[in-house]
Amino acid sequence: MKPGARWHTREDSGLRLDPDGQLWHDGERIENENVSRAFHRGLERAPDGRYLIRFGPDWAFLAVDDAPYQVLGLFIAGEAISLRLDDETQAPLDPAALSVSEAGVLYARVRGACEARFSRAAQGQLAPLLSDDGGTWVLRLGAAAFPVKPRVHSGG
Repeated sequence: MKPGARWHTREDSGLRLDPDGQLWHDGERIENENVSRAFHRGLERAPDGRYLIRFGPDWAFLAVDDAPYQVLGLFIAGEAISLRLDDETQAPLDPAALSVSEAGVLYARVRGACEARFSRAAQGQLAPLLSDDGGTWVLRLGAAAFPVKPRVHSGG
């Protein structure tokens, strides 16, 4: 081990996921797209609510600054919307569980209690279905209207 290097453990891996879905290790952004993609695919929630990255039997906890998942795009089919997530999976949008932060960023619930933060591109795709109803955003799907609630951050 190099002098001054830090010893990493599963509990203290030095891994962090920033609000934009970028992965970092010991303060340096993980630039390799294959490594980043693998880390996103291995992301899961531990029973105690923390997040970890798993590769087969190996795993390590990571710090999640905001939402653990990012919505990169949408698939709209009639009144159904599917979210394309950064772990290369899809999840249905529950329009009643859509929320917005004070900064105007949209969030959706995915995989039960996990949050997914909309990228600018995904939020732009959803914009034609959103309207302002006296200071409250409303998602309109066909004849149905779903008020977008203020986000209450729950730690992921």
